[in-house]
Amino acid sequence: MDVGGPSRGRRSNMSQINVTPFVDVMLVLLIIFMVTAPMLDQGVQVDLPEVSEAPGLPSQQEPLVITLEKGGQIFIGKAKIDKLSKLGPVIQQSLKGKPDREVFLEADEKVPYGRVVKVMAAVKKAGVEKLGMVTRLPEE
Repeated sequence: MDVGGPSRGRRSNMSQINVTPFVDVMLVLLIIFMVTAPMLDQGVQVDLPEVSEAPGLPSQQEPLVITLEKGGQIFIGKAKIDKLSKLGPVIQQSLKGKPDREVFLEADEKVPYGRVVKVMAAVKKAGVEKLGMVTRLPEE
């Protein structure tokens, strides 16, 4: 009695995996990363003036600190910069021979957002790739 027909005894195992769905998923992920990667570099990173907990960064050399006071005055270290247009050349001179030196921006929370962004743009234009924002712990 042959219940299954002629192909019952000739069953073959499928020994290959179909990779087409995996390739499709990988291509979609690649496109997503290609589209979002340029956006990550061009965004302005801003930390709030007060954070509950911020780990300190280990530093091997003294960082260059740019301070923006609430009146709009700009300082590099303790030296006052008269105009925003002079900030770039002073930063370039300070970082000459030390391209990996860390640069931090310390802005008063009362300074208008537009002024902070203009200072950040001047720092980036001077060739600084990474700019850190200085924050403080909230008072309890």
